[in-house]
Amino acid sequence: MSRKGPNDGAMPLVEHLRELRTRIVRSGIAIALGMTVAWFEYPALFSWLRRPFDQVVRTQHHQEILLALNGVADPFTLQIQVSAVGGVILSMPIWLYQLWRFITPGLHSHERRWALGFVAVAVPLFAAGALLAYTLMPAGLQVLFGFTPNGVQNIISVDRYISFFFQMLLVFGVGFLAPLVLVVLNLANLLRGRTMLRWWRGIIMGTMVFGAVATPTGDPVNMMLLATPIMLLLFLAIGIALLNDRRRRRHGALVDFEQWADDEASPLN
Repeated sequence: MSRKGPNDGAMPLVEHLRELRTRIVRSGIAIALGMTVAWFEYPALFSWLRRPFDQVVRTQHHQEILLALNGVADPFTLQIQVSAVGGVILSMPIWLYQLWRFITPGLHSHERRWALGFVAVAVPLFAAGALLAYTLMPAGLQVLFGFTPNGVQNIISVDRYISFFFQMLLVFGVGFLAPLVLVVLNLANLLRGRTMLRWWRGIIMGTMVFGAVATPTGDPVNMMLLATPIMLLLFLAIGIALLNDRRRRRHGALVDFEQWADDEASPLN
């Protein structure tokens, strides 16, 4: 009767590669199906994408603003691009689940809870940032189009408008994820809540600068509309970190390294 070695329970490299291939294939099939749905729903999807533009055009009576396609194959290329993005978004629950199933076998139970909690919080935060960007986009477009001189037609390439649209959604969504990153660093015992609290001046200034750069107009109103919720989320993250540090200190799991001088040896745990 043979004895099992210490590494018999571990998955070999070949099995890892097979598992990765399986997850990628399933994710690819889900994305392809999502692209198919987006392809047939392309008119409604493109109508939703151009709605902020149409809202601005209805208010700009003194100048002509048009969306235009320049190349012969551009309409076909545009539909493929929009369908691809739509397919990735529609299939997000499936490929996130496949990614989760590939990662979790190598994680401990508490690390699985962290990863699952991160995904559960990150998706709504990103969606909230993207929704805010979509809401502010007409005002931003109106200010930018307002710089067009009188008597000049503003002909906007559709692909550049779509690129601007998705960039705004991505920037706002990532901005809303910054507080979650701070909480994760604190949970991983890499960043203290008291340290973050000492950064409050830099947090306020950095958030204001981010709001001024990220908003297409740069005016104070839109800047504050972006910076204020991010700032509130950041200070909420600091509060969560402080409570978590207090809990760790109460259970003796937090070592205050700031009490040790530079020439003293700190505990290894």
